[in-house]
Amino acid sequence: MADDTKAGYTRDELMIVEAARQLRSGQSCFVGIGMPSLAANLARLTHASEIILIYESGTIGAKPAVLPLSIGDQELAETADAVVSVPEIFTYWLQGGRINIGFLGAAQIDRYANINTTVIGGDGYHHPKVRLPGAGGAPEIATSCGEVFILLRQNSKSFVDKLDFITSVGHLDGGNARQRIGMPGRGPTRIITDLGILEPHPESRELMLTRIHPGVTVDEVLAATGWPLKVSEHLQQTEPPSQHYLDVMRDLQQRTAKAHAGGR
Repeated sequence: MADDTKAGYTRDELMIVEAARQLRSGQSCFVGIGMPSLAANLARLTHASEIILIYESGTIGAKPAVLPLSIGDQELAETADAVVSVPEIFTYWLQGGRINIGFLGAAQIDRYANINTTVIGGDGYHHPKVRLPGAGGAPEIATSCGEVFILLRQNSKSFVDKLDFITSVGHLDGGNARQRIGMPGRGPTRIITDLGILEPHPESRELMLTRIHPGVTVDEVLAATGWPLKVSEHLQQTEPPSQHYLDVMRDLQQRTAKAHAGGR
């Protein structure tokens, strides 16, 4: 984790804050565990108090006081507006087109925002070097949500020219590929990293750098990407996180660590 001591925040913290700032009150957001959950709950505790957080276990409108360890964490059910069955979450809510944003993490991503959370290296699926947690609900989220945000640290091992395995479809091989095979959602629209933000080109759907974080150079982003990354002609710089966002996020993390250590 890079730490900009002069700025007073880490690059990971800037990434989380920027991801949170992408969310709005009134949106329904299907949340993954880990960094997406931190970003979504930070948004809920700051500028987007009316956002509806939905977790794969069937909790709708969850308002956890601490971050959940998993989708089955009782904190989600205890604080939700409603708890429904997993089949209902996926068939009625998700596949029914009733969820605005899907918020996912990834182990690998390619230039068309296809993601891998299954296996890395080795000799294919059956004999990988690393076996990851797998798909979970990510393929359905990537397919059916109105749009998808992806949150992960940027380096040449995670941003690769060719995925070892396609777990969840982004924009396939580009262009109108999603529409061609009948996928309803818009797919990934923002990839938020610790270096900047990437967005798909409106026609080719290939990812391009549209925003860069303070203290980061374009050369640094290019070196952290496993393909020749295109840079927007209108490249902007990310606004630094306010002290308020940092304080709320750090407090949430501290409360979470305390709770998971055995005390509230």
